[in-house]
Amino acid sequence: MKKILTITKWFLLLLLVIIVVFLIKDFKSDIPAETLKTKYAVPPSQFIDLDGMQVHYRDEGNTADTVPLVLIHGTSSSLFTWDACTLVWKKNHRVIRFDLPAFALTGPNADNVYTYQRYVAFVNYLLEKLNVKKCYLAGNSLGGAIAWQYACSYPEKVQKLILVDAAGYKFERGKGAIGFKLTATIGKIPVLKNIVYYITPDNIVKKSVEGAYFDKNKITAQTQQRYMDFLLRAGNRRALVARLSLPMQDDESRIKTIKTPTLIIWGEQDGLIPVDAAYKFERDIAGSKLVVLKNSGHVPMEENPEEVIPLVEAFIGN
Repeated sequence: MKKILTITKWFLLLLLVIIVVFLIKDFKSDIPAETLKTKYAVPPSQFIDLDGMQVHYRDEGNTADTVPLVLIHGTSSSLFTWDACTLVWKKNHRVIRFDLPAFALTGPNADNVYTYQRYVAFVNYLLEKLNVKKCYLAGNSLGGAIAWQYACSYPEKVQKLILVDAAGYKFERGKGAIGFKLTATIGKIPVLKNIVYYITPDNIVKKSVEGAYFDKNKITAQTQQRYMDFLLRAGNRRALVARLSLPMQDDESRIKTIKTPTLIIWGEQDGLIPVDAAYKFERDIAGSKLVVLKNSGHVPMEENPEEVIPLVEAFIGN
């Protein structure tokens, strides 16, 4: 019996050492916002004071355009996800994009609360600050959910709506959402939650980015590093846990009330939100148009912008 207890003790000690080594290996300090601004907030980036935050945004293109194209990114993403599309769209349109609270350079809000209602209010306040009376509104993933809910709350301010692999319906996260699943699960366990604030395995972040793409070869080292940098921005890991602890869908019955002309774009190979959701949006939004892209994943505007760009231009007109 004594021998068994001794073996057990040494086994547990060895297991503890292995766990500690693993955690130390993946420990990452927060990166100060000012450090990241030096790297990423180059012109035409700007910042605006809003609700106690320094909101990072870009306002580009045709200054005479009275109905700008407003672009909203998804969870753990940034305004940079729209880079390739903006290069083309800004030739004819005023294009506004920004980092949502909890993510990228904008970072967390004061009370670390990220409900859809708060996001809708944030978008409205920001557009008012930028003197936008009416816009074409596009959103991807979480940004898509914010976009359609904004259209429900302020239909008079949205001329046309563009949903790109948008959240909105109840669903089981697909196989590409390993990082979100792990963070959400650990975040619900008080004893373990603090681990997520400091331990960020490179492989988990890498797999999460890959999960958003169909063609993994299109993910550049620069893109991979950007996602990691913004996750490590001071406060963003805590904010991500707070966001993922909330429901991923809202009152989906509101979708049927949308009267705004709507274009739905979806990657058929989406590993996070199954393509079934695209057909639900098409069914529930009267008069909407759906285009499914066969070789795209969850972020087609980033993976295959050459397919998304003409669809949006044809929809909103030049």
